[in-house]
Amino acid sequence: MKISTKGRYGLKAMVDLALYSSSESSITLKSISERQNISERYLEQIFSVLRKNDLVKSIKGPQGGYMLSKPAKYISVGNILRVLEGELHIVSEEENGDKVAMCIKETVWNKINESIDKIVDSISLEDLVWEYNNSNSEGYMFYI
Repeated sequence: MKISTKGRYGLKAMVDLALYSSSESSITLKSISERQNISERYLEQIFSVLRKNDLVKSIKGPQGGYMLSKPAKYISVGNILRVLEGELHIVSEEENGDKVAMCIKETVWNKINESIDKIVDSISLEDLVWEYNNSNSEGYMFYI
């Protein structure tokens, strides 16, 4: 499994939206595009999928844009990535009844897939916003 550009950019855009929007104000794709250095046309495609899956809502008009459809603590990284990427499993093949293949599937692939699901579902947009706000973006300060 490899997360595509669509998944990576979609996650970045959702974090940006969580950072800069509020319950009263929406954010334009142009502003996200400028802050995150992502093509506005590509964001339109991503946000169309996110809107259809009820992760964002659009506001029409001159003051329009996008906002989260629910609080950031209720939107997980797993929700976003599954909408944009599909299943996040590294192996999802159907086994033909071969005993060795079934043993590997049950013992290895299923456990890896479950671990991936558990991790991405345990991280919310709120967690990413908190991490962003508490990271030392200025780098290290050295005293001599």
